[in-house]
Amino acid sequence: MGVNCVSPQGYLYNTVCVCVCVCVCVCRCGALMGSVLALAGAGRQNWPFSSDTPPTQWDTPLPHWDTPPRWERRDGRLPNPGSFHALHHSCKDVFPQQIEGVKMMVNKTLSSFFKASHTFHLSAVSPSQYRFHVEHRQSDSHGKDTDSPVLIGEMDSSGSLNAHSLLHLSERIRAKAVFQTQQAQFMTWQFETEYRGSDFTAAVTMANPDVLRESVILVAHFLQSVCSGLVLGGELVYHRGRHEEGGILTLAGQYSGPNWVATLNAGKGGAHASYYHRANKQIQVGVEFEASTRTQETTASFGYQMELPEANMVFRGMVNSRCIIGGVLEKSLSPLPATLLMGAFVNHRGDKLQVGLGINVG
Repeated sequence: MGVNCVSPQGYLYNTVCVCVCVCVCVCRCGALMGSVLALAGAGRQNWPFSSDTPPTQWDTPLPHWDTPPRWERRDGRLPNPGSFHALHHSCKDVFPQQIEGVKMMVNKTLSSFFKASHTFHLSAVSPSQYRFHVEHRQSDSHGKDTDSPVLIGEMDSSGSLNAHSLLHLSERIRAKAVFQTQQAQFMTWQFETEYRGSDFTAAVTMANPDVLRESVILVAHFLQSVCSGLVLGGELVYHRGRHEEGGILTLAGQYSGPNWVATLNAGKGGAHASYYHRANKQIQVGVEFEASTRTQETTASFGYQMELPEANMVFRGMVNSRCIIGGVLEKSLSPLPATLLMGAFVNHRGDKLQVGLGINVG
């Protein structure tokens, strides 16, 4: 498929072509495979064609850690606001995850404690690679988070390693340690402690402490449920090195209704605003706006998710102010334990096209 984005007329033509091609391909697969089941996606990446490495399974939010259930307390008290990192998750989950090349993921549950997965990725943009992912989960039949991971590790074919350790020290206190290497070089080592009260959450993170270089990064988070639906808080980042020292304060607020969530982060580093709305059982939409004082750039994006119960499919689409449009269709291949993903992203400003095909087994 070729893309020519020079003229304004070509903009609309190519946009329609991408959406039509994705829909036709998936519909043909559905005719061959039969009935299917809908599938909800994992983590999302809103900015295709970026210079950053595409997200891996490692970037998927962990269950019960960043996205705890928020419910109205029957005793009249305010609910816990959850984690600071999860403020924008409702909106981000609506956007499609970028797919490029051919990817195959095989998941295997070896026991109630142990889970492993293999990922093969063939790409024409970045080097092809293989990833091996393992999880060891605690088995506390009396605990609230019975499937909370304790140890998680992932290594790719280049030798890079990601390792997480999550511990529930008590019902309210959680500790997390993260280690990341880029081949033979340590890139990140951080330690986080989080306390969740009845109506507030406080967390402290220490990242990359180095005694020899006299450098460290400290991050403090705090969220407070002010009233029903309203959450206020902030983030303070302090960094120190041999030749520099400083801090950045960011204020955050979130107001939620029965079927919508509005969130705003604003500080010296920039602003991040998002709005999520669930129109009905089939349609969800999200709008995001990001402004950075460091790069002097602003980006606005619109995403939506549409579930098709009759066809047992889920379609996610997005368009942003950078003239990037894309969509991903997910379809279960019942009775096989597999899910087919097909997507396409077009950068009209950069005259680039990315098409991806993936299958998730297990």
